[in-house]
Amino acid sequence: METTRHFTATVYVVNDGATALHEHDRLGIRIPPGGHVDRDELPHEAGRREVREETGLEPTLLDEPESVDAPDGRPLPEPRHHMLYDINVHDGQVGHQHIDLIYYATVPHRDISPAEGEVGVDAWEWYTPVDLRDADLQANVVRFGTEAIRAAADAE
Repeated sequence: METTRHFTATVYVVNDGATALHEHDRLGIRIPPGGHVDRDELPHEAGRREVREETGLEPTLLDEPESVDAPDGRPLPEPRHHMLYDINVHDGQVGHQHIDLIYYATVPHRDISPAEGEVGVDAWEWYTPVDLRDADLQANVVRFGTEAIRAAADAE
């Protein structure tokens, strides 16, 4: 069986010491905004787009690169993490994977207003580091959420 892979971008958005997570209907877990990188997008652009679509918030990435004098090139924001997730596994065979580029960002406020067709505003909650540790969340979500909150505080 051939394994297909898609690039995805995830953004842990932070405001006032908390990060926003939503209940994913199909997966039944809480996750930050994110989704597939479209063919005409760079990963960090996809992450920003997903944040805008899913939350209505305007993210500012924490890792904007310094300019580099390169005649035909430009630096891209580096993700904080690169993760490989098995999405479809049947009889021990991995059929599909996501190569997820994870970014951290700040947002100017907590007023979530999803675009039409996105998960509703009631699915979203803001989590402090204590909330993350006390909630029934996947370990990577707790780790990345806590790191994002710390990184946002350090960037102030």
